[in-house]
Amino acid sequence: MNDLDKILAAVAGGDLSPARAAERLKEGEVRYLDEFAALDLGRAERKGVPEVVYARAKSPEQVAKICAAVLERTPRVILSAPNPEHEAAVRETLPGTPVRQAGRSLVLGSGEPEPTGGRIGALSAGTSDLPILEEALAVAREMGVEALTFHDVGVAGIHRLSGPLQQLRDFDPDCIVVAAGMEGALPSVVSGLVSVPVIGLPTSTGYGLGGDGTAAILGMLQTCSPGLSVVNVDNGVGAGATAALIANRAASREPSR
Repeated sequence: MNDLDKILAAVAGGDLSPARAAERLKEGEVRYLDEFAALDLGRAERKGVPEVVYARAKSPEQVAKICAAVLERTPRVILSAPNPEHEAAVRETLPGTPVRQAGRSLVLGSGEPEPTGGRIGALSAGTSDLPILEEALAVAREMGVEALTFHDVGVAGIHRLSGPLQQLRDFDPDCIVVAAGMEGALPSVVSGLVSVPVIGLPTSTGYGLGGDGTAAILGMLQTCSPGLSVVNVDNGVGAGATAALIANRAASREPSR
């Protein structure tokens, strides 16, 4: 149950007045920080996807102020693609705040999200794809889903995939995220073998021409396997959020979960 559902349930149960509910939603919509940020603090209530702070091209001071403001409203915030200066500024501004590495991201804050019953699977073609896949998993887990993951099962040794696929079928996920660089073949292979949506997550892993993720994303976009959708290169946040939205929607239709 996200924050919006909780507010609506409180109104329905008589624990919260409609006027106060409207105030709480309004308070969570936008918060302006100086002249550089307008934080969408109502996104989790409105959409079920948390605010994620993208660090690249922001100054360490801006990142620290944004994270501090988000943590005033929520117990955790995800910081995507920070450099060491960003991390140092956050730790200095928020002393005592737990900081956990999640691939190329940091999860700031304590506690765990409430489980929704949604389930996703996650596969990486190679170990080099892990930083991006783990970012996707951080976002998905922040949205309350359970994830079953397997790593280094790419097409260079396709026999490695058979065991994980059977375990994923037993786990019965609502969606599977597959991260791959190089030629990006693994998502198409997986999509042809499972009956749930697959999200292809191309990574900027590889040699020379196309090693920036171009070859991987083009290969995924040209797939002949139905049921495969593709996010942009290294977009772990988008892959994780989309997978969790699918899983949480499915879970909401199955009260027994």
